[in-house]
Amino acid sequence: MFDRIKKAFSRDAKEAKESVVPSALSSPQSSLVSEWADGQGYTFSGQSKSKSKSLAIDGKVGGKPWRLEVGTPQRNFIQGEELRARAELGLQDVSVLVMSRALKNALEKKAYDIYTDELQTMVDPNLPEEMRWLAVYQEVGWDSLPGAFWDRYAVLTDDQDQAKAWINASIASLMLEWPLPEPHAEAPLILMLLRGKAYLRMEYAPAQLHVLQHASRIFTAACESAQGNFGADISV
Repeated sequence: MFDRIKKAFSRDAKEAKESVVPSALSSPQSSLVSEWADGQGYTFSGQSKSKSKSLAIDGKVGGKPWRLEVGTPQRNFIQGEELRARAELGLQDVSVLVMSRALKNALEKKAYDIYTDELQTMVDPNLPEEMRWLAVYQEVGWDSLPGAFWDRYAVLTDDQDQAKAWINASIASLMLEWPLPEPHAEAPLILMLLRGKAYLRMEYAPAQLHVLQHASRIFTAACESAQGNFGADISV
C-alpha cells in the first residue's frame, strides 16, 4: 500500500486529469444510501451533471451545515473514488491535521526526492497542499490514546493542547474500529481542522454503504468535539 501511494505521485498529471473514474455505487446501492440518509434526516442527491461526484449528502451538526460527497479524486494519492466531507463550523483559530501514517511517509519521501533532485528547478504545481502542511506543522503525540492509533495515524499541529482536546478517546476509537470489511490500515485518510472548518478526505474502499456510514460518524463526531472545544456557538 505504501509503495502504491508513492507511485501515485509519479502519474502523469494530464493522464490523471483526463482519466474517467467509474462510479463505485450501483443504482441499488445508491438507493440504500438515499434510504439511510433520509432516516438520519440528511438530504441526498445523486450524480452531478459533470460526473465529478456520484452522490452528495447534506446535513447539520450543532446547527452548522456539513456536506459529504463521493466522487472523482481531487488528490493523486487516492485511487478509485474519493469520499470527502466539509463543515462550516465557524471555529476559533485552530489548525490540527490527522493523517494516515503511510500517506505521511509517502508525502515526506516525495518532498525529500524533490529537495534532493538537482535537475528539478521548479515545484510541480500538481503536488498536493498536504506536502506544505508537513513543513508548517509538527507531529505530536500523547499517552492517553492507544499505541494502535499512533501506528496508523499521525497528528500534525502548531498547538498540541488543541490537538489533545479535539482528538479524544472516542474519536480515536472510531478511527480504529471500522466495521468489516474495513478500509486498509494504510489507505489514505485525512481529518482536519483549518480556517474555521472541518474536513475529511479518504479513499472510498471498500466502496460500500457501511464505510460511508462510519466515515460520516467519524466526521460528525469530530465536528461535535471541535464545536464543544473551540466553537463560539453550537446552538441550532
